[in-house]
Amino acid sequence: MPIPPYVAGLRERIGTDLLWLPGVTVVVRDEAGRLLLAQRADSGLWALVSGIVDPGEEPGRAAAREVAEETGVAVVVRALAAVSTTGEVVYANGDRSVYLDLLFTARPVSPEAAAAAHVGDDENLAVGWFAPDALPAELQPSTRDRLGLLATFEAGDGAAVFLA
Repeated sequence: MPIPPYVAGLRERIGTDLLWLPGVTVVVRDEAGRLLLAQRADSGLWALVSGIVDPGEEPGRAAAREVAEETGVAVVVRALAAVSTTGEVVYANGDRSVYLDLLFTARPVSPEAAAAAHVGDDENLAVGWFAPDALPAELQPSTRDRLGLLATFEAGDGAAVFLA
């Protein structure tokens, strides 16, 4: 997995010590209501698109950038659905991180953009569109959690979900 240059610079100073990082996760739905998922290279599990917000980057722009980089799909970010934190993530190289995760909803800019979905980087093995009632069995647990947050958001008053 590529490490952003600024995170690599921090890692040179602190080694594998715990880092607190801002991240985005994006629920992309096409016109048919299908969800865009990527099969992660590190685990083989299917997941929502996610990534790290670069220093000074607007989170909504980070969300659109991550979707484009990982899946080739140009999107319009629609809403902030939830704000949550992850548990500690320990990577194969020993790096440790905890993420402040901003969950966004988005849609492809056009049907042609949706049809252009493809693996865009080495973080993923495959990408695909899935009906909400036909998600892959090999789904990353954090994706299930975030889809639960999305359901709470959609059942609410339009305000982002904040866990207490």
